[in-house]
Amino acid sequence: MPRHIKTAALAGTQDEADAKTRATVEAIITDVKARGDAAVRELSERFDKWSPSSFRLSDDEIRALVAKVSSQTIDDIKFAQQQIRNFAEIQRQSLRDVEVETMPGVVLGHRHIPVGRVGCYVPGGRYPMVASAHMSIVTARVAGVGHIAACTPPNQGGPHPETIAAMHLGGADEIYVLGGVQAVAAMALGTATFTPVDMLVGPGNAYVAEAKRQLYGKVGIDLFAGPTEVLVIADDTADAEMCATDLLGQAEHGPTSPAILLTTSEKLAHDTIAEVARQLTVLPTADVAGVAWRDYGEVILCADENEMIAEADRIAAEHVEVLCHEPRRYLDRLSNYGALFLGPGPTSPMATR
Repeated sequence: MPRHIKTAALAGTQDEADAKTRATVEAIITDVKARGDAAVRELSERFDKWSPSSFRLSDDEIRALVAKVSSQTIDDIKFAQQQIRNFAEIQRQSLRDVEVETMPGVVLGHRHIPVGRVGCYVPGGRYPMVASAHMSIVTARVAGVGHIAACTPPNQGGPHPETIAAMHLGGADEIYVLGGVQAVAAMALGTATFTPVDMLVGPGNAYVAEAKRQLYGKVGIDLFAGPTEVLVIADDTADAEMCATDLLGQAEHGPTSPAILLTTSEKLAHDTIAEVARQLTVLPTADVAGVAWRDYGEVILCADENEMIAEADRIAAEHVEVLCHEPRRYLDRLSNYGALFLGPGPTSPMATR
């Protein structure tokens, strides 16, 4: 039976937190639905201290923000988007329309029709979240979406220029500096200044995720994505420093981001805990990552590989890393995960930046 070497400090309290989140989000959505732009502005002032003359960036404002980004970063953004675009095009080509006569006079089929209008939410925070722009806006454009509106929160008085550059280069038709539930609700419900979208996509914190859940049906959504999470599966061949680095690389996304280590090595379990503690003394994002590790971090010791695989499928994490001998064999054995990274090369933090 799996044994916890480290338990999340807030284990068992999630139901109460979820109830509070649901109530808060429902109240905000109701307010935006009833009062439109007035509610959106008041909420933005309350939560983000942000109330510009217009939440939508003009072309001149976009150009000015993009001009603040270094040429190296622009090149990096373009390179990353091209890789994502290339694979998205391959995915799109794999979606084939079908029409077949199943019996004389009976013709059945299906078609893949792009969504008319999509709202992309690109989270904010201390650092630019350019990858979220790549993975929502670029893919929507490849899919053939007719119109793409995108929102990102302000950060200490304005948006991250790098995020705006990624949104613009990715192909967004409209860019708004507006965050939180009020942004998602405005895109979904529409206001005097927001044309309602058909589908909401993109990650966010627990409140944004809950807003998408409550708005599903009024609009489509990509998936119910809460705070980012990582699960590292490691045996006695793994390096504790790498395990700790990758756990903290996701934990730094936010104070509610779970980071979990599954291992068959009790030595690695304790070494990783010690290494996390060491890194938190020097990590610039320790104030966020440390809270996430304390409240949501876990280290679980398993008897063998079979138990690790069963526990991994029970947890069903968004990002799963395998740092084990012959990691490729886990590809056929694991079932429940969002993205799987095999071996020490393709780490989750590298792949999601």
